[in-house]
Amino acid sequence: MLAEVLTKLVVVIAIMVPVAIIVFIGRERLARTRSEWRTRLKTTGPVIAVLIVVLLINRVARQTAPKLSRQIGIRLTSAFYNVEGEFILIFQAIQTPETSAYFSSVYVYGYTFLLIFPVIAYFTLSDTRVFRRLLTAYALNYAIGLVLYIFVIAYGPRNLMPAELMERMLYDTNPQYQYLTQEVNTSTNVFPSLHTSLSATVAAFAWQTRSAFPKWFPAAVVLAVSVAISTMYLGIHWGIDVTAGLLLAALCVALSDRLVGRWSLEELATKIGDRFPWLQERLPSVQEQD
Repeated sequence: MLAEVLTKLVVVIAIMVPVAIIVFIGRERLARTRSEWRTRLKTTGPVIAVLIVVLLINRVARQTAPKLSRQIGIRLTSAFYNVEGEFILIFQAIQTPETSAYFSSVYVYGYTFLLIFPVIAYFTLSDTRVFRRLLTAYALNYAIGLVLYIFVIAYGPRNLMPAELMERMLYDTNPQYQYLTQEVNTSTNVFPSLHTSLSATVAAFAWQTRSAFPKWFPAAVVLAVSVAISTMYLGIHWGIDVTAGLLLAALCVALSDRLVGRWSLEELATKIGDRFPWLQERLPSVQEQD
């Protein structure tokens, strides 16, 4: 069943991405990218490597972290419920087969597309700083999110509220999705909502690059808002989780701006050489990348 769900996801994304490339990027940038991709890849290689390492650590930690979390984590499910109550039930009031189908699709397909397409779009920019910042923000989201998942033990609304109050609409509408979500998450990984934080991160970058991609900005905002709502509509996250996700996104976007391009590799090499003179002759000559 997992293979079937993954195949469907790949097919849907394989359709959405080319259409988005045509609508949002255009031929001119694609043509320029074909002639410059090696240089851009060389420039952005270190950031890509960092993101891959973070994702691999995240993947391994998701299997081992629950045991550590049970030992040192703080149990906050009851606290979240006492503070928030039955807030998310307001989304149950708008439940229809159509809205359930929409938010289920957005949660799985829309979210995946929202993460993948900006990577392609920003790689087509000659100035690689935005691309490097985006990947840095992704890495920060996953790294900080993993730490919070270890220290905060909290179950989502679908695991706490009585069935008569809270319908588990994601799995009721598309029961096959549980095979996919089980691969990437556990029932206690709800604070913060990484669906929300990563979607909001993409929306923030879409706003910052709205002059380069004017059509992408409104599309990204609609998708990001829909993803955030879907997490509550489907009973996966509390409103507190979504709020924390928005704060995490703001932090990661701000940090990416400070961390990326603050120094060029040449300046960094000079600083290291000044501090450790014996390395001066061994340091390779590095071209300015910013």
